[in-house]
Amino acid sequence: MLSLLLTAAMAASASAPAWQDGLDWHGVHVGMSEDAQRRYTLDWPFGQRVIPAPPLRADTASVLFDGLYAMAQDDLKLDSVGAIRDGAFDHGRPIPCHCFETGLKWPYVWTRDLSYAIDLGLWRFDAARARNGLEFKLSGVRVPSATQGLYVMQDTGSGGSWPISTDRVVWFLGAQHLLGDQAFAGKVYTALRDTLAQDRQYAFDATFGLYRGETSFMDWRQQSYPAWTADNVSFIAQSYALSTNVLHYQALRLAATLADARHDAPAAAAYRDQAAALKTAINAHFWRADRGMYMSYIGGDGMPVDSYDLLGISLAITSGVADGARARQALANYPTWPAGSPVMWPERVDQPIYHNRAIWPFVSAYALRAARAVDDPARIAHEIRSVMRGAALYGSNLENYELLTQGQHVDEGELSGPVVNSPRQLWSVAAYLDVVTEGVFGLDEDGRVQPKLPTSLVPMLFGSRTSITLNLPDRRITLELPKRRTGNLLVADRIRTRGTATTVTLKSIQVDAAPLRTGAPLYAPTAPAAPTLTAAGDHWQVAGEGRLQLYVDGRRAGAIDGHGTLPRSGALTCVSATRVDAHGLESLPSPATCAGDIARVAGSWPRQWTAPASGRYRVWVDYRNPHGPISTGVTAAVKMLLVRCGDAGVQRVPLVMPHSTGTQRSTYGAFDASAHAACRFALADGFNMSYLQHFAHYTGGAGGIDGPLNDAGIDALRIAPLARGNTTP
Repeated sequence: MLSLLLTAAMAASASAPAWQDGLDWHGVHVGMSEDAQRRYTLDWPFGQRVIPAPPLRADTASVLFDGLYAMAQDDLKLDSVGAIRDGAFDHGRPIPCHCFETGLKWPYVWTRDLSYAIDLGLWRFDAARARNGLEFKLSGVRVPSATQGLYVMQDTGSGGSWPISTDRVVWFLGAQHLLGDQAFAGKVYTALRDTLAQDRQYAFDATFGLYRGETSFMDWRQQSYPAWTADNVSFIAQSYALSTNVLHYQALRLAATLADARHDAPAAAAYRDQAAALKTAINAHFWRADRGMYMSYIGGDGMPVDSYDLLGISLAITSGVADGARARQALANYPTWPAGSPVMWPERVDQPIYHNRAIWPFVSAYALRAARAVDDPARIAHEIRSVMRGAALYGSNLENYELLTQGQHVDEGELSGPVVNSPRQLWSVAAYLDVVTEGVFGLDEDGRVQPKLPTSLVPMLFGSRTSITLNLPDRRITLELPKRRTGNLLVADRIRTRGTATTVTLKSIQVDAAPLRTGAPLYAPTAPAAPTLTAAGDHWQVAGEGRLQLYVDGRRAGAIDGHGTLPRSGALTCVSATRVDAHGLESLPSPATCAGDIARVAGSWPRQWTAPASGRYRVWVDYRNPHGPISTGVTAAVKMLLVRCGDAGVQRVPLVMPHSTGTQRSTYGAFDASAHAACRFALADGFNMSYLQHFAHYTGGAGGIDGPLNDAGIDALRIAPLARGNTTP
């Protein structure tokens, strides 16, 4: 069945018309027409949408392209509201907000959705609503004893929200475009300073030089993380995600710029140094040379994971984290299908369609930006067509589509999906607007016009014309064709500006870009169960189901076929495993099995323990956090473990205790101790999202309207020696 779908999709793509007044896909014809009143009508077998004459017009040879631009504006108008609501806030009552709602099925403001949408250009179309929505996601602190400040909110999420998820810094990606309002700019800098300081304290790992936390946007953990994280998200809280680290890099760069503007040279230098170090760490730890791509995430011990996501790679390219050849290689090696590019790869055979096996238009728009950055005409054209096709097929800018068919829903029993698919999803609306504004007409965020238009799109956009025009709120851009087009990419040759009108005469160039990668396998193998370790003299007997690739303390070790051995010492040894298929793809990792001389320290706090030898030790606690479901909430328990060994100074280890099912392990950290030193362990209060004033309106669970809650039942403190040379915590 899969091969038939792929064959049909490729045939449909190959025979697609010029897309001037419609398109055909999988036996479905979509038509677009324009009447004398400049209204557009989109017709398809399942319905019709009449689109009002738009306030801003694209004037090309493609009524389809122009009409979809009008439809995106109409979708944006429908998303422009005076009140928002969500069942988990204020008991579902309307909350006044002159802002954008997230979509028909998501009538609220979410930090990441809004911020990505604004960054994709919504700031051009309604700056006031964009700014109001961003301000709605800022909050002060309602706990007097906690560190006060102005913070960006991490929305409800896996294990009780931040710091399991730490991509709230995406807020600054949107806010950076609205700094012309001085009052708002002041709030941005305050929130940037306070939020970055808090993330540095609780989510930054100095050993790896990276920030911990979940992948940005892909926050349905079973879709992109191992299936066993459905009930245990400590692995996610301990791990490091490419996208989230790139977002922190961009926030640090912005902080340096704003500190410079305030003539705070020491702060600017510190932020700039942190950003540079983070860029180096991202390139050191996420790049996988055998795949020629950046991994989506790595384990808390640095274990490489054979999983990739298009948003993370695109952000790495557009932010400048990925330089030169590495940027081109990463995008070229990311696979695609006739309908578009998946948001993650490889896919999971046992998961329904949502992030898994799906196209998300807003991610396609970021991939388009990345393709422009590396001058990749094939990828530019592919992403433009994908975003256009999805909007045309269903008469709205939908949340997502199934990968192989670009269907809005595919019936596959328990694996059917997309599981949720909202019309006029805000970041999808922004994606189409950005396809037009930047993708075709080349308007960068700094106001420069730099078209990079594949010549393959000339028949659709120009037809027999010699020029096309775009109207924006404060700009009018005209692109003029050159007489000769012998290359594969059209770029600016001559730019003329008169007032708000810019005319660009294009020239044709030939760029050396790799073809799209279309032959990749679709699915990864399923992850194995955790291997077992049995002590046998000076070795561990390792056992698992079938042939497995072992990872010991995050490092690739040997393969076993059912049984194997590992050296044994008193040091902590943690072993996980993957399966490798005939294509060489690895599964996601199994849970880790850890063994060694693990001390159990109980009793009242502060707790005492004597170090048996000099060295570095890992520390964690066994805990229970029943204050919410694994999938949502704001009550991840966060504490700071204060460790003082002998006369040495205090060492601080943040411990995160997500919502749990029964007793689980917290995140871990490390400390140093000298032989026979008496170590004292105390717990200090940390911080979680329930401490923010905003969540006094949260009525969907604990830590909201009934007051802040940052608590867990803590059982044993666990301490284990790390092997010499093991630099991981």
